[in-house]
Amino acid sequence: MTRTIPDNADLGQLRAQAKELRRAAGNGNPAALARVRAVLPGAGPELSLRDAQFTVAREYGLPGWRELAAAVVAQQSGGKDLHRWFGVELNNGTWDVLDGGLSEHSPVADREQALYAAYASTYHWMQIGTVANQGRGEYMIASVAAAVGLVDVAARHAARYAELIDAHPAAFADWDRAFAAEGLARVAARSGAGDAAALRDEAEKLAGELADPEDIRIVRERLARGPWERVATPTGQTGAGVGSSGQVQ
Repeated sequence: MTRTIPDNADLGQLRAQAKELRRAAGNGNPAALARVRAVLPGAGPELSLRDAQFTVAREYGLPGWRELAAAVVAQQSGGKDLHRWFGVELNNGTWDVLDGGLSEHSPVADREQALYAAYASTYHWMQIGTVANQGRGEYMIASVAAAVGLVDVAARHAARYAELIDAHPAAFADWDRAFAAEGLARVAARSGAGDAAALRDEAEKLAGELADPEDIRIVRERLARGPWERVATPTGQTGAGVGSSGQVQ
């Protein structure tokens, strides 16, 4: 049965529906599996977030998640402040995918979508936000690129985040420096650079010095989350090293 998009539809809530559907299907819930198989007949319990979102969109009578998002945007925004809306939604969606275990082993479509969404979010924030919004977008791009094994891309954007903080210190919070250090440390670790451990120690130190305990917790959670291992190339050879400067060695 096709559902109707409610008048107060919220894309965050719809995204949560998709995540819950994915969890339920993964746990073998018969009702969840029936919903998925009504849209994707060959689907098994190991459902990707992308497939769960597609299922939810089809249940609302739309061809896919992109069309569902567009319908909600048109309903919510009335054409106003779209840069901010897309900046927020793309940011939130990208971090959902990262927190869901995005890696170089994820399907190509998932890797591409996450990277393009990170770039798109940053673009929208650059139109209406501050230099801090841009910097945090650079960090998100670096995080996605590092996760999927694009170390050279991650290095450029992690270094750019650090550069913006140095150039505009008053525009950023204390936790930005901790995240910037984490980003550079992760790039170094993923590239196999010799200073990776020292950079990670520096990020841990900066996290411990933050004024707000909640900020300390958030940065430390990010530091505890993988991947940190060196990226292997398709031929089995490890990738080029990247030093603390963010330059490929």
